[in-house]
Amino acid sequence: MKLNFLLLTFLLLVACSTSPTGRKQLNLVGESQMQQMGKDSFEKLKQQEKVSTNQAANTYVSCVSHRVLKAMGEKPSDWEVVVFEDKSPNAFALPGKKIGVHTGMIDLAQNPDQLAAVIGHEIGHVLASHGNERVSQNIVAQGTMAAASLAIGQDTTKDQLLIAALGVGAQVGVLLPFSRKHETEADLLGLKYMSKAGFNPQEAANLWVQMKQKAGGSPPEFLSTHPSPDSRIKTLRKEADKYRSQYKKNDQNTQCSKPS
Repeated sequence: MKLNFLLLTFLLLVACSTSPTGRKQLNLVGESQMQQMGKDSFEKLKQQEKVSTNQAANTYVSCVSHRVLKAMGEKPSDWEVVVFEDKSPNAFALPGKKIGVHTGMIDLAQNPDQLAAVIGHEIGHVLASHGNERVSQNIVAQGTMAAASLAIGQDTTKDQLLIAALGVGAQVGVLLPFSRKHETEADLLGLKYMSKAGFNPQEAANLWVQMKQKAGGSPPEFLSTHPSPDSRIKTLRKEADKYRSQYKKNDQNTQCSKPS
């Protein structure tokens, strides 16, 4: 028992890292493992779900995604961007540099700026290692030996744990809900990324106005892992002011036109 406690303590110490916003986080799983699981999951989604062949939609989503990625210092050609024929307003990004956008999100987002807010937010989850953090929390919950085994890549149940943590499956929105802390952090990172790419950060809040109207209501914030729409909108509007100058400096260096 004492040995297990010491082992867990050691793992928690060596696996501590810092998110892009300076928040301490626990990442027990190797980055290569996370990337491979993300790639495998994305391939399964492409087999299970209908991939859009609409050229206009694909060009639009790629244009917005590439602008955001370039602004983040990423090489767009390293990322795979796929549009899925799905009426639900959703988008996601997975470890392994994968981005998926539903046609429903293209319809909901009124302009490229709003779509950039979504894509920047989802990429923020990946670059902030939120998936790894959630996986690590699940691993610790499984027990000390499971944590130790998976951390060194010797646990045969690692795939199940990773899949459960990534929450792959269109019926649950591709990704299971992140914590409020993760969602807020991704919101702030998304604002930063989209502004640097020349997209209007004020449109991030406007997108959530659209989401709230479509949802037709939501549970109280304390009953949800997500911030309430009203709380989210208020925070995004306040934080967007910080990025106005950066947005205007980089405004519309490349045009991305929403399909009619």
